[in-house]
Amino acid sequence: MKGIAYQKSRRLAIRIVKLYSYLRNQKRECVMSKQLLRCGTSIGANLAEAECAISRADFLSKAYIALKEVMETLYWLDLLHETQFLTDEQYTSIEKDVEELRKMLSFTTKTIQEE
Repeated sequence: MKGIAYQKSRRLAIRIVKLYSYLRNQKRECVMSKQLLRCGTSIGANLAEAECAISRADFLSKAYIALKEVMETLYWLDLLHETQFLTDEQYTSIEKDVEELRKMLSFTTKTIQEE
């Protein structure tokens, strides 16, 4: 069974794909939305790779990459919000999910590194 962070990242990726489609089709925004699509879907991809890590160091490396992708996702969401491509309501809804993943991955990486 996949971990909670993986499951949450998968649900987030689905939201990101739908948001990308909305930004492209409704708002005609191409550059930032593409960056958001790449990093927002990469979180789960890296956690999927971590499931098959060959060592603790390999797992930690993939988890850190996923955390970096979370931070990049937050950056692009902030930028889309500040440039008014996302409403306050849209931003708050998805930012909450990304922030939850950030906290989970931050805790995971710190715990594993301290062990």
